[in-house]
Amino acid sequence: MTDRSAGQTLIFDADDTLWECNKYFEDAIHEFIDFLHHEHLSPEEVRLVIDKFERVNGYGAQAFAQSLVETYRELATENDPGDEERVRALGLRILDTNMETIPGVEETLRALLPRHQLLLCTKGDEEEQILKIRRSPLADYFEYHIVVEDKTVETYQEIVESFALDAKTSWMIGNSLKSDIYPALEAGINAIYVPNPHTWHMEHLAFDRADHWSGAWLEIERIEELSEMFG
Repeated sequence: MTDRSAGQTLIFDADDTLWECNKYFEDAIHEFIDFLHHEHLSPEEVRLVIDKFERVNGYGAQAFAQSLVETYRELATENDPGDEERVRALGLRILDTNMETIPGVEETLRALLPRHQLLLCTKGDEEEQILKIRRSPLADYFEYHIVVEDKTVETYQEIVESFALDAKTSWMIGNSLKSDIYPALEAGINAIYVPNPHTWHMEHLAFDRADHWSGAWLEIERIEELSEMFG
């Protein structure tokens, strides 16, 4: 039996921490902007309209596809039902994409598993996130798969309570300061920030080291560094 009595609880984000995700959305956005070929708005201005609808519709491929369609309806000179369906398909094709595991992730999880409790916590549409987890080669490394609509301070407090975790020996690991790092620290657990250049721009926040956080927090360049930290 594996002895984890001296180990810690490591809670991993999924999208853009374990596997690439947002770059597929970015590819679709670029294709949409090229397809729209707006006469007056720059790509950056079209992107602002997409952002407007994404704030309302939320996260995930279904919501993203709807945001593209609503952007098309607002900006297209003439609305064509066939073009609208093509736009929707641009967003929905992400559902059929096998997410690329980030290099070093599986080896790191394999090294950590014997000594530590590993949990997976991802946000978004539950059905979509579960599908991604099942397609991934990483699912079996985690004791629990937690899918939430959003990641807030309350989310992490509930995780600590539900799984009877010791906040002092629990760590949230992810690529988003907004969703993974700051709310986890506010909830009293530790956090490790692993930047990803493809992180969704709506997850960006100003870098801050608040002195009132009780937990420790670190930034690493590569996820493989976890093997040394928790070896």
